[in-house]
Amino acid sequence: MSKHTTGIHHITAFASDPQANVDFYAGILGLRLVKKTINFDAPEVYHLYFGNEAGSPGTIITFFPSPGSPKGEIGGGQVGITTYIVPQGSLGFWENRLMDFGITVKKLNRFQEAYLQFADNEGLGLEIVERSEGPDSRWAFNGIPADKAIKGFGGAVLYSVNAESTMDTLQNVLGLTKVAEDGEYARFQATGELGNIIDVPLVSMEWGVGGAGTVHHIAWRANDFDDHAEWQKEVMRKGFRPTQIIDRQYFNAIYFREYGGILFEIATDPPGFAKDEPAESLGEKLQLPEWYEKHRAKIEQNLIPIQVREVDGQLS
Repeated sequence: MSKHTTGIHHITAFASDPQANVDFYAGILGLRLVKKTINFDAPEVYHLYFGNEAGSPGTIITFFPSPGSPKGEIGGGQVGITTYIVPQGSLGFWENRLMDFGITVKKLNRFQEAYLQFADNEGLGLEIVERSEGPDSRWAFNGIPADKAIKGFGGAVLYSVNAESTMDTLQNVLGLTKVAEDGEYARFQATGELGNIIDVPLVSMEWGVGGAGTVHHIAWRANDFDDHAEWQKEVMRKGFRPTQIIDRQYFNAIYFREYGGILFEIATDPPGFAKDEPAESLGEKLQLPEWYEKHRAKIEQNLIPIQVREVDGQLS
């Protein structure tokens, strides 16, 4: 029997300015900084995780903010647009809020849904849509009441250098169902309530260039560790070459690149972000894996201090 993912686990992107990254995603979008750690492969670089109050799968966007990083170019082989969902009736609130921060907002419709499309401070493509599905956020910050707050991912728009291959992988490897096509996009749906709607432009795109303001990879959900091991075998059976299972502290991961050029990860729901700090104080302290603890003083010295703070007006 074929396997299926319930949807997106997380999306990981590049950035250049750590504090500006926090100001945008926590200060403007009102997400919670649920984990402040480092890139395990480059400990001089933060790895920041933003999500709902618990950092639940389907709500987590993560960044490697590295000062001086060259700017990337959004294109094929990437997540082109990351979609967030908000409660019904709150799109007007978000349009006004984004405009108050000097953010250019484009209004458009896709598959009979109204979207606000915009970019973050580094050019990363984002959009907001109203949907009733998914639990409401319980996190309120910097003038965003919980009943207007971002719930998590609605999904993503995948930019592929081989659209047919990407769509085939979504259906025949990840188990999504094709639910619509409008002449410009095909829409696929997973079974979960968050991060479950994926749109793919029908026309293949030229390669993008990785760098600040672009997505590095998109991760899909595995229920648990046993399910994850089965996913590794399933991906291999479908002709891909997944990595070994890698312990990322807060989830286990495997990676493979689909034939449209996009780096896919499959990540476990457990153990989650309360593994190494209390749920009520997530993201407040720099968390290091045990093998880096002996280097904490040096690592902290090399990182630019950051803080979650309220922001108002236009950001520089």
